[in-house]
Amino acid sequence: MWDPADIERWAPEPDKRPGRTAFQRDRARVLHSAALRRLAGKTQVVAPGTSAQAWDASPRTRLTHSLECAQVGRELGAALGCDPDLVETACLAHDLGHPPFGHNGERVLNEIAAPCGGFEGNAQSLRLLARLEPKRFLDVEDDADGDGGSRLVPVGLNLTRASLDAAAKYPWPRGGHPTDPGSPKFGVYEDDLPVFTWFRSGAPAGRRCFEAQVMDWSDDVAYSVHDVEDGLHAGHLDPNVLLAGPERTDIFDAAAERYAPGASHAELAEALDRLLDQEWWPHSYDGSAVAQARLKDATSQLIGRFCLAAEGATRRAYGSGPLTRYAAELVVPRGVRLECAVLKAVAHRYVMQRDDLERLRAEQRVVLGELAAALVTRAPEGLDPQFRALFGQAPDDAARLRVVVDQMASLTDVSARSLHARLSPPP
Repeated sequence: MWDPADIERWAPEPDKRPGRTAFQRDRARVLHSAALRRLAGKTQVVAPGTSAQAWDASPRTRLTHSLECAQVGRELGAALGCDPDLVETACLAHDLGHPPFGHNGERVLNEIAAPCGGFEGNAQSLRLLARLEPKRFLDVEDDADGDGGSRLVPVGLNLTRASLDAAAKYPWPRGGHPTDPGSPKFGVYEDDLPVFTWFRSGAPAGRRCFEAQVMDWSDDVAYSVHDVEDGLHAGHLDPNVLLAGPERTDIFDAAAERYAPGASHAELAEALDRLLDQEWWPHSYDGSAVAQARLKDATSQLIGRFCLAAEGATRRAYGSGPLTRYAAELVVPRGVRLECAVLKAVAHRYVMQRDDLERLRAEQRVVLGELAAALVTRAPEGLDPQFRALFGQAPDDAARLRVVVDQMASLTDVSARSLHARLSPPP
């Protein structure tokens, strides 16, 4: 079924356990990676300890989101004829590059990294998979000193070509968006272009493979539904506001600006009302066991609604055979995309952009800014052994700054604050 090139690895290696598929090996490597474990310490939407509700002791983290995304993607991919391990690998890997403090931290690191090509969480994910996560090294000849010796070059988890491609949500370098060169989204830094060019060999420029499209929609489904669920659990969202005119206008403005460009308020109102009209929609929430069960049923209904719509539309377009790589495009009906966009806007308005979070976001920006300044000034002090070695090998200031950014991106919310306190003590 698979082209031999799809299961090639950047550094050739034998299979230690015959009988496993290449994509089962890839999935296991991501599951066992330190980068995935660190996502447990990175906030998804609601930070642990910020809820006033006793029943909301364990909000989602980037790790639990990734696991939920992987479950959604594995089932949707299998229903469409994808290799389920390949899709699950992409879903588990899609957020590995996220820095501490979520998108707020991503914006700060992008400013800090401007002299070395900027920062983007998806490009950082590729960097982890193909370079930073210690798993495999490639022994290459090194004649720099004329002694005919060799050196070890890190190749990260050394995943297959197809797995790296499936994890590439934005398969282009900075400024290379196929229709919007000014887009801030990109998937590879300049010094990671060799491996990117290798795994994209033969792929249509700027086009995501089918498995990456399944991963992307699974990500949208998981976080749109679960972010609203977490907002209700934490008491940040009253379902009744979705019926009030001014609040609905705010939601539709956010949806049209951020998640569904070009959509009219009328279209978005129809999408929201379709969801509100469902018998399982949570019109109230008091934290009781019955309310929690009803809310959990609503999240299950929403995920099923979004995935079944995509499965059905794609099957109608391409038939019943297996759909893989570049043989198809995932088809999601516009109405369903708008329903998903409205949920994202609800979470954005009532959970992520709460007034009480602005002070926290400002403080997080100060922590990362001061930490970056301390590391740039004092490095290699403050760097983990892995990054200290890379800092010493870096050929110029831009490469050294990239190592500092790599170190910062690897930190959890707590470890970022701890390192900041150690390197930037208060006056």
